Amino acid sequence: MNCPAEPTDDEIVRIDAMEDALSPLTADLKATRQLITSLEMCHHKADRWVTLIIEAIAAGKTSKGPGSRPEGTRHPAEMAWQNCVQVLSAWRDGMAVTGVQIGGISAQELTSVLGEPTALRKWQVQQVIVKVQSYTERDVRYVEIMENEDHFLKDVEFREATMLAIIRDNVGGQPAEISLAAAIDHLEACHWDFIGNLMIVLNAIGGDLSPSRPYAACGRNINLSPIRPRMKEIAGTLRSFWDESSKTAITDASMLELLGDRTLKKRWLAASLDKTIRLQFGL
Repeated sequence: MNCPAEPTDDEIVRIDAMEDALSPLTADLKATRQLITSLEMCHHKADRWVTLIIEAIAAGKTSKGPGSRPEGTRHPAEMAWQNCVQVLSAWRDGMAVTGVQIGGISAQELTSVLGEPTALRKWQVQQVIVKVQSYTERDVRYVEIMENEDHFLKDVEFREATMLAIIRDNVGGQPAEISLAAAIDHLEACHWDFIGNLMIVLNAIGGDLSPSRPYAACGRNINLSPIRPRMKEIAGTLRSFWDESSKTAITDASMLELLGDRTLKKRWLAASLDKTIRLQFGL
């Protein structure tokens, strides 16, 4: 969002000018900038990623990035994804699972909202399983199922019924709608509110289309993210580091100390991270 072919504001022009002054970029600079490029503030590990990027800016190098996690290690969230697939698959097949939890929710609580296992509901749950299961496979993500018509040469009626089921919630405090089909497609397991979104989808499959909380997928309702206040503080601190004209009063002294000298390299990376955070959160 902060690397358009044509700059969209004066601030991006200034950031581009800093990059031009550093050309050609070193491998270390590129590696850290790539971490910023891949940053998604809706991710459940976004706050950790931001911390790692700031540490990389301070150190002038990084060993982090896709594929850098030790082989065989798993994040607790990945266990929740696998348990979700296990519980929903059992429900689809008319079986029960006990002693399994998904984000603090028991298997019974998870499936009780689905109601009677009709053919349509089983089919809809299967689409949820496919979506979540894609996250248990390292190289398969962001599978579009419901909104991709090419997937449905059969089960057309089930798909149409799912597209016509409208969840009524709000976006930014204003009344809004999202189809059950879209909600399944945007049920990203890596999202910070995956469990909340999952329950909204399962309740909708069971017939409850008026959730008590908004559906917060990726950019939709991102301002509800619990890390937003901290990210606002971090963006303000970074801005005070790279922009001498900044008048922000929100700064983290320990972060400024970690960043150290205000070299052009650090200022460019700090500006890139600051701009990325603010654009994604609308700050």
